[in-house]
Amino acid sequence: MDEQKRNNVIEEAASALIKNAEADSVSLGEKREQKNGNGGNAGKAPEKAPGKEGKFFKKYKIKDIVFLAIMTACTLTTGAVMPFIQLQIFGIVQLCLGLQFSIFPVIGMMKVRKPGALFLQSVFMAVFLGMNPPMVMIALCGLVAEAVAMLIFHGYKSDWACVVAGTLYLPMTLPFLYVYYKFFHTVTDTGENALAAFLMGANPWVVTGISCAVVAICFIGSVIGMVVSRELKKAGVLKK
Repeated sequence: MDEQKRNNVIEEAASALIKNAEADSVSLGEKREQKNGNGGNAGKAPEKAPGKEGKFFKKYKIKDIVFLAIMTACTLTTGAVMPFIQLQIFGIVQLCLGLQFSIFPVIGMMKVRKPGALFLQSVFMAVFLGMNPPMVMIALCGLVAEAVAMLIFHGYKSDWACVVAGTLYLPMTLPFLYVYYKFFHTVTDTGENALAAFLMGANPWVVTGISCAVVAICFIGSVIGMVVSRELKKAGVLKK
């Protein structure tokens, strides 16, 4: 009997020790899980706030402004033949400069995909050409054309946003100059009617036809600028 009691006591003590050990291991595991749960993200980088990555207005870098200035210089250089064309036709300036004033601005926008890329090129152009009222119209046209593209595409992520802005850019000078000569600068320095000198005797049908031709030429130039930019990017020449 004594031996049996002794064995029972030993078994009870052993079972008590096993239960205590299991309880300790469970509590230790729970503590580790809590620790890992609280500090598991300690080594991870903080998540970016939503909306920060794709914000609309982006800062310009020096290289962006330099590239846009170079594109403006290319536009003006290739358009330097215009003073030698003496044809007295309504819209002759826009017809002759449509390709240059769409190809290079689109390349600039395709490289610097930031709002204001076309407007900056327009300002550079206006400053170079003397900042007289008709030349200031170029900057206003760049602003309006870019605003239309931004409203439609919400940025320059799409290549066609650049094409739309480039297509509208130079043709916008026709209605802007019409308003300017109609209401603000009605008489030329030689005493002529400024609006008549601007229209050069063209009837409404001719004005409409030439305006459509200017839009078509600028659209072709914008598409060419887009294709050229894509090829330059593939070749690694035009990098972001």
